[in-house]
Amino acid sequence: MDAESQNDRPRSLERLEYLGDATRYSRQVQALIPRCALLANFSPEEAQALAKFIDLYRAEPGAEILGQGEGGDFMLIVVEGRVETCEHEDLSGSQVVAELGSGAILGEIAMIDGEPFRITCVAVERTVVAVLHRERLARVILEQPLLGAKLLMELVTILSARLRVARARLLGLLEARSVQSQGARPEIAADSSL
Repeated sequence: MDAESQNDRPRSLERLEYLGDATRYSRQVQALIPRCALLANFSPEEAQALAKFIDLYRAEPGAEILGQGEGGDFMLIVVEGRVETCEHEDLSGSQVVAELGSGAILGEIAMIDGEPFRITCVAVERTVVAVLHRERLARVILEQPLLGAKLLMELVTILSARLRVARARLLGLLEARSVQSQGARPEIAADSSL
């Protein structure tokens, strides 16, 4: 591993096996194009150009890949394998949120805002992940502006879609709560008239 890769390697990924930059795995990165929302509009040539800015890591089953509350200055894409995402609650333990496979994207919000990860991600089976650090994203933008702009637009599109889904869920919950509370009020009024 070169000195540069060692220096920008996130501490939280030290528990995983470093495989090197993704240029040696360009076939696997290109195979992600139809399965990964971030790469869906990339040509094989663009995916290959992006590969030099991405590092790959291997996680054995049960290995924690992201830890809730750990610093987040990178995002990852599941290249091979499956991961489970969990949210840890104060006293009640953890709750599995989702099981994700090849093409799944995790940590993109933390990469952008630098805030700690909101979830824990654990390998369900032997898993390979592609990691893009915030500093490497800045390098893509500076060294290959068209590729960087496309990558940023794809990230914005993904985050926008997730925000719309979250908004729809919130509105649904608020509507259900409103209907529920309106249904309870007449009973309270009827009981108070007795």
